[in-house]
Amino acid sequence: MSVVAERKTYFFCGVGGSGMSALAQVLCHQGHSVLGSDRNHDRGLHAQLYDSLSSQGIILHPQDGSGVGPAIDELVVSSAVEESIPDVGNALAIGIPIRKRADILASIFNSAKGIAVGGTSGKTTVTGMIGHILIESGLSPTVVNGGGMLNTNQEPGNAICGCSTLMVIEADESDGSIALYTPTVGVVTNISLDHKPLGELRDLFGAFCGRSLTAVRNLNCRDSEVLHAEVSFGLDSPKADFNARDVKPVGDGVVFDMDGNQIRLRIPGVHNVSNAAAAIAAVSRLGIVVKDAGEALCNFRGIRRRLQLLGERSGIRVFDDFAHNPDKIKASLRVLKEKSGRLLVMFQPTGFAPTKFLKDGLIEAFTEGLDKSDILLMPQIFYAGGTASRDISSSDLIGPIADHGINAEFLPERADIGQRVVREAEPGDRVVIMGARDDSLTEFAHTILSQI
Repeated sequence: MSVVAERKTYFFCGVGGSGMSALAQVLCHQGHSVLGSDRNHDRGLHAQLYDSLSSQGIILHPQDGSGVGPAIDELVVSSAVEESIPDVGNALAIGIPIRKRADILASIFNSAKGIAVGGTSGKTTVTGMIGHILIESGLSPTVVNGGGMLNTNQEPGNAICGCSTLMVIEADESDGSIALYTPTVGVVTNISLDHKPLGELRDLFGAFCGRSLTAVRNLNCRDSEVLHAEVSFGLDSPKADFNARDVKPVGDGVVFDMDGNQIRLRIPGVHNVSNAAAAIAAVSRLGIVVKDAGEALCNFRGIRRRLQLLGERSGIRVFDDFAHNPDKIKASLRVLKEKSGRLLVMFQPTGFAPTKFLKDGLIEAFTEGLDKSDILLMPQIFYAGGTASRDISSSDLIGPIADHGINAEFLPERADIGQRVVREAEPGDRVVIMGARDDSLTEFAHTILSQI
């Protein structure tokens, strides 16, 4: 995107977060001075991520308040302002304005020609697909995504800094920030139970479509089908403007037909065909035809931690997967079950309140998706801090799942699960590490791969 006239100095408190690091990269590319801190950087974790941010010109400081001084124009935070964090405390003490990441992103996005992708599931992949199609079409978009796009070949891969006025973003409903965006094209991938009750989600996405110059809806999803939208997509849905059909798995990917064009994806699953249809529908509003969009998608490598194959040793494949809500877990298990072989799954639930909210759906996803030959292991619920009420445990999920005949166990310490998986794994097995928000899950998966 073009450089803004007024250059500012931003300090990102928690710059390592997926949304924070993406915006920091974009602002730095625009010519602003960007500084930041992160407790994981202080702990010596995720060195590759912070080395990449530094190489792009982002200056890193300890999260002890020492980097926040009078030269800072704005302190950027991800959500709540916690005065106990030294950076925040210093900013408040000397009167530095504090802004949420979503507010800054919205001000940039709403002044661009923007495509925003919302929905309960698939939005990160669809955002990546749209960005990839636009890049392959020579349109040089700026992309701000919630996950690392493998085609960027760099860490963290969640931002692409283009030079046109086109911008593509993942619009998050979990924190309500989707309400800030006024897209040229607004995409709703689907609507299902996740962070909020369905009634609240319907209202959020309905208003999102209403603010979009052109809205795109999914005809295979009952709750998004009823949205007011000018363009539709679907699977085996003749009424859809962009209808994917004749879906067949091929190797590690899948092929399908759209308008007489055979399109091949390098990533598997019917859910990714739906994601591709959403992306094709979105870019059609910029004049890109199905044939060209499909050819671009043939080279799309996917998103980090979306059922990503990390490697294979001794005939055992290890996957890293972001699945954390019932729909995402069902989609991943459905893909894995297309091929033979036992599954050794570690699922780390995310947050006490979300786990309690989704409990029944999580139990259903694993009891329906796993066989009696598979093994499911759960550590304690991931706790990211705050004042959450710890009134649920992973054991409350494991019990009902085991009652359905699934080999499911609660092992509170993740290290014990790693040892168990390494001990149990045999040639032909697939090891799957599932969970969200915890960046160390990928390192855990790599450790298992190295020890098999």
